[in-house]
Amino acid sequence: MIVVDIIHLAFPFDLETQGRKQVLAIGDFDGVHLGHQDVISKAVKAGNEAGVPVSVMSFHPHPREVLGQPKYASYITPLEEKMRIFESLGVDYAYVVNFTEAFAQVTPEQFIDKMLIPMNLHSIIVGFDFAFGHRGAGTVSMLRERCEPGIQVETVAPFLYKELKVSSTRVREALDGGLVQETADLLGRPYAVSGTVNGGDKRGRTLGFPTANLQLELPFVVPARGVYAVRAYLGDEVLGGVMNIGVKPTFTNNTVPSLEVHLFDFDREIYGETLRVDFLAFIRSERKFNSVQEIIEQIHKDAAEAKSFYF
Repeated sequence: MIVVDIIHLAFPFDLETQGRKQVLAIGDFDGVHLGHQDVISKAVKAGNEAGVPVSVMSFHPHPREVLGQPKYASYITPLEEKMRIFESLGVDYAYVVNFTEAFAQVTPEQFIDKMLIPMNLHSIIVGFDFAFGHRGAGTVSMLRERCEPGIQVETVAPFLYKELKVSSTRVREALDGGLVQETADLLGRPYAVSGTVNGGDKRGRTLGFPTANLQLELPFVVPARGVYAVRAYLGDEVLGGVMNIGVKPTFTNNTVPSLEVHLFDFDREIYGETLRVDFLAFIRSERKFNSVQEIIEQIHKDAAEAKSFYF
């Protein structure tokens, strides 16, 4: 259960009740990767030192989706997942700004004067390249000029991995390539999705490998098609498994990939239950087989390799 206090805001903003002194970290924070965590951790440190609450402001839907890039309708961390991570990082309040075409027209000056200054902020923490307002015209220098000395503005240097800045774009590119180990390095945790187990076509049972067909309930970014070693969470149980993401080209002409998990040493019916899955390693790409026997032999190999990552 999420206990961070979530405050939804729509433009024009009504902030009359939000006059508490607070430290505010601002960003989109899709993925809450190591760079984002660095910004938030500095906000938490500043809040603790000043004895005031720590808040995060993010935007939903994704600004790029609203501005015409439909692939951003899927998220590394959908809103509910993002709030859960914020809480784990020590955030007290989360402001979720409804990003619309109208909000995209708000000038940097309007954002500062009508949004930030009325919030009675102690300080603002942002990334070094933070941009805001219409067409991203607002800069950190402008933010500092209009806010200080009443509100301190602190920037956080880029967080580097393999000598390059950690970014949501890098995370998405890694997932698109099935590079879940690199994704975990960028996020500081394994990439995870969750959903409800539904009936599926039950073909796995006929092959000797029953699977849980996972129906995602939130708009997660789905990694590249292929077979993965995974760790699954079913209530309080933690289980090893192997997941296939794909269209099952040997049997179907589907175009929408399904997510199917075979859980090791597990034979209960779990239809309708929630399953969370961590991606541990990429095993192989999806491919079409010449026979059912060839599929069965490959599944045995996949399962053995997945167990080497889990156990």
